Amino acid sequence: MVDLRTGYLGLRLRSPLVASASPLTGNLDDLRRLEAAGAAAVVLPSLFQEQLSGERPELERVVGPVEYLTLVERAKAALSIPVIASLNGTAAGSWLEHARQVEKAGADAVELNVYVVAARFGLDGHEIELECVDLVHAARQVLGIPLAVKIGPFYSAMANMALRLAEAGADGLVLFNRFYQPDIDVERLEVAPTLRLSTPEELRLRLRWIGILHRQLPVSLAATGGVHSGQDVVKALLAGADVAMLASALLRHGPEHLSRVEAELRAWLASHGHDTVDQVRGLLSRAGSRDPAAYERANYVSLLASATHRGAPPR
Repeated sequence: MVDLRTGYLGLRLRSPLVASASPLTGNLDDLRRLEAAGAAAVVLPSLFQEQLSGERPELERVVGPVEYLTLVERAKAALSIPVIASLNGTAAGSWLEHARQVEKAGADAVELNVYVVAARFGLDGHEIELECVDLVHAARQVLGIPLAVKIGPFYSAMANMALRLAEAGADGLVLFNRFYQPDIDVERLEVAPTLRLSTPEELRLRLRWIGILHRQLPVSLAATGGVHSGQDVVKALLAGADVAMLASALLRHGPEHLSRVEAELRAWLASHGHDTVDQVRGLLSRAGSRDPAAYERANYVSLLASATHRGAPPR
């Protein structure tokens, strides 16, 4: 029997399959379905900084601070797997005091979702990074439970940024946040919010940076964005991830899709002679690969050389 157990944020999980924040994790019935289908942990939907500060009145239509604490309490009472709360913010402030309440409500860990669009002219990249590090440091000061940080890929020096976040107190990094892009409605002449579910192709960026960071920092690594199948989970593990998080695939196919993903993962491990997920973790990371340069420019050069050899025009 293949042993899927893994560690994440100091928590012991039955497998590397985690249900990421989505509408499914905000509903108690769906949370039960996710656990029954094989979720080893769940990340609840985000509580936004703007909700606590009153900056965006339209957010009153979603789960508010009091209801969020109730959701944490009810999820903990109903489930036997770890419940990870999610806070979404961009700068340290009094709203982080609510993190204490989330912990008191019973959350096993907190995922701090840092979603920043640097649209202000004159805002230096170093300032953005410093604000993010300060935010993580502030969250670490108020929390006694594990802290994961979910970030986007748009930092000029990602490896150094990951190091600074670890030094600020992050117990884990979730790679990467998906930045939803606005569309333009040409009939109503409005900028319209859009939601596009992820595709497996998006996983590649996550694999690159997880592969680079594996064994370089004393933090857990989670792959999120583009995980749709057991094969995708295998890729994340080979790169060095501790867990693989799913959201879009579950929204598209339902919570029960997790059982199919787990079956595919078990089948691959068994067919390749592995008894545990620990045996494959990081085998193809930069530290473990026979060709570490493939994670950097060498991959780009090799692809161009291969395309030219096949007769495709060089770019």
